[in-house]
Order: sequence, then structure tokens, then C-alpha cells
Amino acid sequence: MIVKDMIEAGIAEIKQNLRTFCENRDLKALTPELAEEMSRGIKQAISLAGVAMYRSFLLSYEVHASEIDVDGQTYRFKFPSEKRYMTYFGEMKLQRNVFQNKDDTKSIIPLDAAWGMEGEFMTPEVKEAVAFSSGFVTPEETATLLDKCALFHPHPTAMKHGNRELGEFVEAHRDALDGRIRAHEELPEKTTVVALSMDGANVLLNENGVRQGRPAERPRAEQSKEKSTAYKNAMVASLSCYGAVPEGEKTPQRLSCRYVSRMPEDRAPTFKRQLEAELDALEAHCGPDIVKVLLLDGARNLWNYVDKHERYDDYEKLIDYWHAVEHLSKAAEALFGKGSDQAKAWYDKYSDILLKSDLGAQSILRSMQYYETKRKLPKSRLQELQTQRTFFERNKHRMTYAYFRRQGWPIGSGPVEAACKTLVKTRLCRSGMRWSRKGGQAILDFRTYIKSKRWDAAWQQIKRLQRAR
Repeated sequence: MIVKDMIEAGIAEIKQNLRTFCENRDLKALTPELAEEMSRGIKQAISLAGVAMYRSFLLSYEVHASEIDVDGQTYRFKFPSEKRYMTYFGEMKLQRNVFQNKDDTKSIIPLDAAWGMEGEFMTPEVKEAVAFSSGFVTPEETATLLDKCALFHPHPTAMKHGNRELGEFVEAHRDALDGRIRAHEELPEKTTVVALSMDGANVLLNENGVRQGRPAERPRAEQSKEKSTAYKNAMVASLSCYGAVPEGEKTPQRLSCRYVSRMPEDRAPTFKRQLEAELDALEAHCGPDIVKVLLLDGARNLWNYVDKHERYDDYEKLIDYWHAVEHLSKAAEALFGKGSDQAKAWYDKYSDILLKSDLGAQSILRSMQYYETKRKLPKSRLQELQTQRTFFERNKHRMTYAYFRRQGWPIGSGPVEAACKTLVKTRLCRSGMRWSRKGGQAILDFRTYIKSKRWDAAWQQIKRLQRAR
């Protein structure tokens, strides 16, 4: 009976809408314009038919009684109430029966409760599509996209409201949610190396801070009203699994990558806790033959964190090679002058030595010392050279690139640098964007699940947790 009623409701809607649509069109000759109009007409008819069928399906479960018992309390029928919902087929109006207790202090709607839509506007499939799209583009852009290709068209304000609620739910249940996702994950079969990298990316927050940029040359009446800027560092980590070095290549094959990302937070305690939980799960699958590597740039705060934390004692640690040669380039400019042929030749020589020699960093330090005494350098270049010498002196024990290459291990932190751009900068740092920490984190959560190829698993667990409340 339910199916029959659904089919009849859908067919009736299709017939009525297509008939009305066609009556107002000249169908004598096929033209590109007519074909395009008909495509839109069929789409609208399908949307309305889908809504009619879905409504028929739901109403077949409506409670028709003068009173009902719920949790030992009696509720009496009071009135029918109509509500709008955004379904996969478009907006739907649905009239549901409302029941109240004898004191009229509490109302329940059995149909909404059975449907899992108490207090909701968007159905789960619509909510997922909106959240997924919002991980890439703004709600306004999502609305434009959906208008072109989908049957449902929620307003950007409704999307923002839904994203905010979903983001708050994810944050409140993050540990349980991620634990459930990780419980079904394994290392890629050919994994030989697990590599951890961390980095940061500045995000403009919607809060007070020190104003950046050049001060105004002349006072202005409105100058006191100018907003201050607050750029803070969002943290990103990549956990990559690598296989063997393919024949003819110099670097190992990256098999998979998971990410952790957090909005700016003083000393990043939440970021570190979530990262360590990810590492615990990853390391639980690591046999004795899998090597653990830690790749960072020269950020002192990150090295202080890993050096003081015993959990990283069994990691092979390395300064990212491309970060090291960036400092080498600055040293070359300090020694020989920016853009000079001598600077280029010295850089080319020692970037190769750094990569291929077990004592590459020591060779660079000796060459710096030699040319400093041989050449009469201006004070500013001497200061820059000292800065670069300090960098190589401090980190020379973390520049064993030749050894890493012989072992077939990665030497660059490219995955996390790319993640800073794709996770944070691309989405959160577009022109004019300012973020609250909570709002930015919701988008980062969505985007991190997507980029970690965990979205489908995350959404299934989100639904299970929501329905278990």
C-alpha cells in the first residue's frame, strides 16, 4: 500500500506538471532552445514528483490517535502543524500531528521523532552535500552550483546555520568520531616508512590584534575606526605512508596520507593531542620493519616539542631538504651578493654536496668560514651570514640526506607544505575572509576529512552518533 500510494502520487505530479509545461510551448519543431526548455521542465517535474512521493512515504507513518504514551507519560493530540524541509528532491511542506502532555508543558511530534528530523530543516543527504561542498567553496558559491545541477536549493544562510551546528557536533564528539574511523583503517600493504611532518599557516581571525602594514602618512578622521588585524598560526600535520623507491626514481612512492589541522590555539594543545592519537593508531599497525621518520622545517617551537617528547625518540629526524637549501641560498647571497654568478655557482655546488655527502653540512660550514675570512663583507651581509651559519651549526645533525637517500626514505616535507596550502590557505585565506576560531575549525574539519579520504567514513559515523543521542 505504501509503495502504491507513492507511485500514484509521483505519477500524478509528473503528469500535471509536464502537461501544464507542454501546453505553454510550441512543440511543432525541435530547436536547441526547445530541447533546453524541455530539459528544465522535466527536471522541475521530477523534483515535484520526488517531493510528492517522499511526502506520501512519510505520511504513511503518521500517528492518528487521540492520545499516545511515550516514556510512561500520556500525550494528547492537539493540532496538525505544517513545516518546511529541504529534501534531496527540493523543498517539501509536511503537515505533522502535534501531541502535548496533560499540563501542556511539553509537545512531541511522533513523525519527526521517527524520521530523525526533530528540530531539523535539511535532511541528512542534503546536509552532507552542503557540508562537503562547503569544504571547498563558500555557501554562496555552493548555492550557485546547486542551482545549476541539483534538485535542492537551500539558501546560503540555511547552509551556514547547518554547517555551524554540524561543526559544533563534530567538535564535541571528535575523539569518539575519529576513534571509530581509525578502527576500520589499515596501513597500505606495501608500507615501508611512516613519515610525520608539521607546519603552520597564518589565518586572519575576526578578533582584535596588532594592525599590520604601513602606517598612514597623514592622520585621517576615520583612522581610529579602522579594524585591527589578527593573523594567527593554524597548525597542520601530515602522516604519510611510503613504499619502496620505484625503479629509476630517487624518492619513495607515497601510498597514503592523513592530516590533522587546527585553528590557531596558544601552544596548540588540542592539535598535539589529536596528532598523538593519530600516531598511536598508526603506530599500532607498524611492525618492526617499518621505519618512522620525522620531517620538519627549522621552526624552533616544533623541534623543541619533538625533542622533549619521548614518544618521538625512535623516529629518524631530519630537516626538510628544501628548507635547508633555502638557507643555503641566503648564505650564498650573503657571501657573494644577490644574483651574482659566484653565488649561483657556490649554491649549486653545495646543494649537491649537502644531498650526496654524509658530511655535507660540515663542508658548508667550512666553506662559509673560509670565504668570510677571504672576502671583505659589508656588515649587513656579515650579519646574514652569521644567521645562516647558526642555522647549519644548530641543525647539522639533522641533515643526513645522503644516508636517508641510501635507505630509501623521504627527505622533504612536501606533503605538509602542500596541506598548509590546500587545507588552510586555499579555503580560509581568500580575499576579505575573517574567521572565528569555531567557524574556521568547522570548515577545517570538513576539509581535513575530505583531503584525508575519510569523508564517507566520517559521515557514516557522524550519522550513527547523532542518532544514538
